[in-house]
Amino acid sequence: MALVVQKFGGSSVKNAARVMEAARKAIRAKHDGHQVMVVVSAQGSTTDDLIAKAHEISTTPSAREMDMLLATGEQISIALTAMAIQELGEKAISLTGPQIGIVTDSTHRKARIKKIDTSRLSQALETGHIVVLAGFQGTDELDDITTLGRGGSDTTAVAVAAAMKQAGYDVQCEIFTDVDGVYTTDPRIVPDARKMDAISYDEMLEMASMGAGVMHSRSIEFAKKYDVPLMVRNAQSDAVGTWIVPEAEWMTEIPVCGVALAYDEARLSLEGVPDRPGVSHQVFSALASANIAVDMIAQSVGSGGKATIGFTVMNTDREKTIKTLQPIVAELGATLREMGKVSKVSVVGAGMRTVSGVAERMFRSLAAEKVNLKMITTGDIKISVLIEEEELGEDAMKDPGGEPIKKAHLEARKAVRGRQALRAVHSAFGLSQPRKGAGKAVGDFLRRPVPLVPPTAVDRASAVARLDGMEDILVSGVHLNNDQSRITITNLPDLPGNCATVFTAIAEAGILVDMIVQNMTGPNRAELSFTVPRSDLAPALKLANAVVKSIDPACLAVGDDQIAVLYVLGVGMRTHTGVAKTMFGALAARGINIAMINTSEVCLGVVVDRARGAEALACLKTAFELTS
Repeated sequence: MALVVQKFGGSSVKNAARVMEAARKAIRAKHDGHQVMVVVSAQGSTTDDLIAKAHEISTTPSAREMDMLLATGEQISIALTAMAIQELGEKAISLTGPQIGIVTDSTHRKARIKKIDTSRLSQALETGHIVVLAGFQGTDELDDITTLGRGGSDTTAVAVAAAMKQAGYDVQCEIFTDVDGVYTTDPRIVPDARKMDAISYDEMLEMASMGAGVMHSRSIEFAKKYDVPLMVRNAQSDAVGTWIVPEAEWMTEIPVCGVALAYDEARLSLEGVPDRPGVSHQVFSALASANIAVDMIAQSVGSGGKATIGFTVMNTDREKTIKTLQPIVAELGATLREMGKVSKVSVVGAGMRTVSGVAERMFRSLAAEKVNLKMITTGDIKISVLIEEEELGEDAMKDPGGEPIKKAHLEARKAVRGRQALRAVHSAFGLSQPRKGAGKAVGDFLRRPVPLVPPTAVDRASAVARLDGMEDILVSGVHLNNDQSRITITNLPDLPGNCATVFTAIAEAGILVDMIVQNMTGPNRAELSFTVPRSDLAPALKLANAVVKSIDPACLAVGDDQIAVLYVLGVGMRTHTGVAKTMFGALAARGINIAMINTSEVCLGVVVDRARGAEALACLKTAFELTS
C-alpha cells in the first residue's frame, strides 16, 4: 500500500462538478488500496478576486494582511472537497496549513517552508480518512498566517509528500492540472509538440525556470531533494501523464528533450564595471539582500580594466532592481542600461553534456529565421538566448473582434519574435517526432521501494527533526575543471547568424563546447566567449579566427589556456538568491577575480585564473560547508 498525494489546481475545483470529480479520483485511489491525501488550490479566480477586493480598500495593502486574506480561498476549497468525499461515502477531514504543522519563515506573500510536523497527518491516515489539505499556506514561528507565493499549492503537495516519505511512507505524488502532462514545448504555440512519458528532475527544473508553466521550480526542488516520484496528469481524464523522476541512462542519449519560452523577464546591463575581485559579489549580494532572484547572468571577460555584466530579473522586480543598484552603480562609476522588451528561448536536455553541436543547431535555426541574439548563457544541461522583441501597435493588442485581449494572453501575443524562435528551435531538434520520453512508452518510471514497516512514534520524531530547514538551499558539491580553455571574440557585429557561423565551424570539427557567454558591449557590437577542452584550443582558435575575420576584419578571437572552471552543484541555484551571494563573497574574500559567470537551476559556474583554481575550490567547499 502506497501513500498517494494528489494535488488539484484552481481550475480543477472551480465549481461543484469539478470538486465532485476530484473527490471521485481520490476515492478511486483509496479503493485501489492506497492511503490518500488531497491538496487543493483556491477555486477558479478566487485568489484574483480576493486581491481585487484588497485593492478596493488599499492601493498598498500590507503583506501580512494579504496573507490572512488570501489563505481563505484554500479553506473554502478544502471544506467543499471534504464534503464531496463524505457525500460519496468515504471518510474525509480537511486541514489548513497551520493545522498540519507547515512552518515557514516570515517572508509574507512568498514564504519558504522550514519544517512540517507529520504527526496529525499520520493519525488521520491511520483512522482511514482521506486527508484534504490547503495548499499555498502555512504559519510562521509567531503563528502568523503565511502564503508560499507562485506555485504554492504544487510546493505544498510535494513538500508534504517529501515529509511523509521521511516519516517512513511509500509515497508518490500526482499533480492534476488542465494539460495531459509535460510537453516538448507549449502546445498552444507549437501544435505538434509531443507529451513526454518521463523527464528527469534536473531537466524539469530547467524547463520550469525557463518558462514551461506546468509546474513551479520550487516543487521540483523538493521532489529532487527528497526523491519523490511525481506525475503530471490531466484532471479531466484518467490517462497516464508524465513522470518526473531521477535521471535514467537513456535520457543522456537525447541532446534536447524540450524547448521553453519566457516573456516576463527584463534585461539589465552594467557597463564599464571595474574588472576586479569583489564586484560581482557587491552587485549580486545587494540583489540577494533585496530578495530579488536573478535568472540569466552573463559576465564578459572584459578589457582595459572594465567588464560588462548582463543579467535578467522578473519584470515585476525590474523597478526594485534598478533602485537597489543605483547607489552601487554610482560608486563603481559604471552605467546601468535597460534593454527593451525581451523574450528568452531555452533548450534543455541531459544529453547536452556529451553531445556536440547542440548550440550550433540551435543558433543556425534562429539565424534562418533572422532572429538576433542579444545574450547567451549556458548551464550544465541548457542553453538560453535572449531575443529583443518588437513593440506592437494598438491594433495588435486586440482580438479579431476588436476587443482587448485578456491579460494572460496579451504578453504571449507581444512575444512575436520569441514564439517564432520557439517554433524554429523545436523543429530543428525534431521534437515533434516519436522518441524515448516523448510519446513512446519506455517502461515503468516509478521506482517502488521495498514496503516499509509502519513508523513508530520515535521514528516520526526523528523524521520531523530531519525535516528542519527542509527548503533551505541544498548544495551537493563543488567541482573544479582544470582541463578547459577559453576563446573570446571581441567586436563581433550584432547581427543574426554570426553565432551560428562560429559554432557551426566548431561543431563540424567535433569540438565540444561547454560554457557560452554573449553580452552586448557597445552599440551594435557584442563579445562572445566560450570554453573548449584545453587539448582543442589550438584548432578551435584557428577556426574561430578564420570565421570571424570573414564576418568582419575588425573582429578578433584570442585564446587563454590558463583558466579554471568552478561549478557549484545543487538544487535551486537560481531561486535561492543566497547561492550566488555566498559563492561570489567567498571568492571576493580571497581576492579571486571572476572572468565569466553562467547560471542555471542546478549549476552555477564561474571562470577564474587557473593558478588559483585549487584555492578557489577549497574556499567554496568551506563556504558551503562541504567536507569532500
